[in-house]
Amino acid sequence: MSSSETTALVSAKDLVAGYLPGINILNGCNLYANKGELVGIIGPNGAGKSTLLKSLFGLVKIREGNVILAGEEITNMRADQLVARGIGFVPQSNNVFPSLTIEENLQMGAFQSTDKFSERFDFVTELFPTLRTRRKQRAGSLSGGERQMVAMGRALMMNPSVLLLDEPSAGLSPALQDEVFVRVREINKLGVTVIMVEQNARRCLQIVDRGYVLDQGKNAYEGTGKSLSTDPKVIELYLGTLAKK
Repeated sequence: MSSSETTALVSAKDLVAGYLPGINILNGCNLYANKGELVGIIGPNGAGKSTLLKSLFGLVKIREGNVILAGEEITNMRADQLVARGIGFVPQSNNVFPSLTIEENLQMGAFQSTDKFSERFDFVTELFPTLRTRRKQRAGSLSGGERQMVAMGRALMMNPSVLLLDEPSAGLSPALQDEVFVRVREINKLGVTVIMVEQNARRCLQIVDRGYVLDQGKNAYEGTGKSLSTDPKVIELYLGTLAKK
């Protein structure tokens, strides 16, 4: 293990995980993120990208390997325990409560620490001003981009040290994709470590500090966002098709 991995805020080592008994999606996957880093995960469909995030958040059973957060083992902890320890997760779909208002969605994000709601509401709505002005609007009536802001805002209500984002730009127009990437970068600049799975591979590599390319549940390539985006093999094998999505 490198010195960077041993001092990382969060690290995953040799993960083997899957949804069904005897069928592994992750086959010895590794990842680490230092405090304040923005880390991207790209790769073809079926590579295990979302499974990796879900295993970090206790939603997929890890059969081998371990996950460490701030020096503490958190492998296979329940999602609510991980939230209490400072990990936020924004799934790709079904990531808001459509029948609840924006404000109520944010309240759900702070259910473990209701006394902090006012303080965190101010923080989140300073980052996403629209959420304050439309706080009484039901989330089900929002556009896809607006829902994504609510989902990210809700995940930030518990003041996480690590934010896991599963394809935040999926299904959005190019303009809204750009807005999401800008907001992700803003969240990161506020000191939150972000680990993001993203199909828009080129755009992802433009904003991340470091990136991982997964293929068949294993690490295929890793490096800085810039080095991966200019690597001839990565371009040939992955960016040619992924960049179009």
